[in-house]
Order: sequence, then C-alpha cells, then structure tokens
Amino acid sequence: MAEAKILAVAGKGGVGKTSVSAAMVRLLVKAFPDKRILAIDADPAVGLSTALGVDPGTTLDDIRKAVTGEVTEREGGGVGDILESVKGRLLDAMRHLDGYDFFAIGRPETAGCYCAVNTYLRQVISLLIHDYDYVVVDSEAGIEQVNRRVLEKVTHLILVSDASKKGTQVIQTVKRVADELVMYERCGAIINRVTDPAAMDFVDTGDIPILAVIGEDADQTEFDILGKSVFDLPEQAKMLRGTAQTLQQLNIL
Repeated sequence: MAEAKILAVAGKGGVGKTSVSAAMVRLLVKAFPDKRILAIDADPAVGLSTALGVDPGTTLDDIRKAVTGEVTEREGGGVGDILESVKGRLLDAMRHLDGYDFFAIGRPETAGCYCAVNTYLRQVISLLIHDYDYVVVDSEAGIEQVNRRVLEKVTHLILVSDASKKGTQVIQTVKRVADELVMYERCGAIINRVTDPAAMDFVDTGDIPILAVIGEDADQTEFDILGKSVFDLPEQAKMLRGTAQTLQQLNIL
C-alpha cells in the first residue's frame, strides 16, 4: 500500500473547520470507493461526528482511561504494551461506515489539560495510518495540537479561516509553528463564509496560498443548526464545491 495521505484541517474556532473536514470525507468517499479512508475527530468538542451523522461511540479517551486503570491495577506493562492495548481496543471500537472508518478523541470528564490523550492520539495515528490510503483529521481549534506535535507528520495541512483579521492571524501562527514542528508536504488556506467578494481584497494570509474561497452558504448554515449530516447536502452546496476545489488544487482529486 502506498503511503497514506494525511489531511489535517486546522484553524480558529467557529470558522467552519469541521464542516470542511466533513466535506473532505464525503468527497473522498465518492471519488475513491476502493480506497481505505479514516476520519479522525481530534477536536474535544466532538463536532465531526455530528457533521458526518455518526454516533462517536467509544472514544480514545474512554479507552485510555480503561487501559491506564488496568495497567495500574496489575502494576505491569510498559508504554509499548499500553499503546498496543489502546490500538487493539480502538480497532474493536472504531466505527465502520459506508466507505470510511471513524473514531473520536473524546472529551475528558475532568477540566484541565488534554496532554495525556493528545500523547495517545499522536501515537495511535502513527500506528494506524499504515492501514489507510487517506486520513482526514479535524484538529482542535487553535494551535495546541500543532504545538504539542500531535500532528507530527501530515502530508497536507489545510488551514481554514473566515475573512477576519483574527482568523487569518491564527492560521499564519499555525503555519509558523508547523514549519518548525510538523513535517508536511503541502499547505494552503480556505477562506470560508465570505459574505462580500470585495472583502478578499483586504485578506492577508501571508505566505499561505489561498486554495479556495467559499461564500456564505445557506444550506450549510441550516445543516449546522439542525445537526444534519454532510452526506445530505445538495451536490451544488458551496461548501462541497469549495472543498472540492481545495482537493483539486492539492492534486488529491
């Protein structure tokens, strides 16, 4: 099997990052019915499962807590044993959908740092990617997972912003951190929810090429409000067309 293409989607919260991730999954499933595709909801907000219309089921954090508890009780087993146990349980718990597999990182029940589950996520991604042709990762909003090298190696880094200065500053920060800490082959931006095309004259993404501009999409807004699956979006929805343009620019479609 050829090396997996890992598409990590990142950006400021509230700009449509999860909708883009879900659209990518739909487009890849349609374009490559004979390929193995994995969707990872790496955002503790667990939005990708809703966008795909999937019950997240057992999450990585659920498994981490169970395995850690068992290892503590028997007072044995190293990190390798723990990771193998996590991987085995995750494969058992993974959701197998029509054309793709899915798992979610989950949301820890207690407040505080996601360090532990992010560490497991990094290791699990490295263990699983060899079994897939395409992996779509809906990352946590902001730069935390990039900064902690959770996304240590990706092939395509897709940064999503709206037309606001704050949004474009976030993706430029993600790019700068990724340049130091992440191995990636291609990087580009999607500018989403653009209400006035003239606003693009003032959008500054620095050295990040803009792959697609997606206008305000009434269909997508309705689906977000109702929690409906991206697979029910009409073919001509702006989100699908813009995401398809992005994948074409990256030579994936």
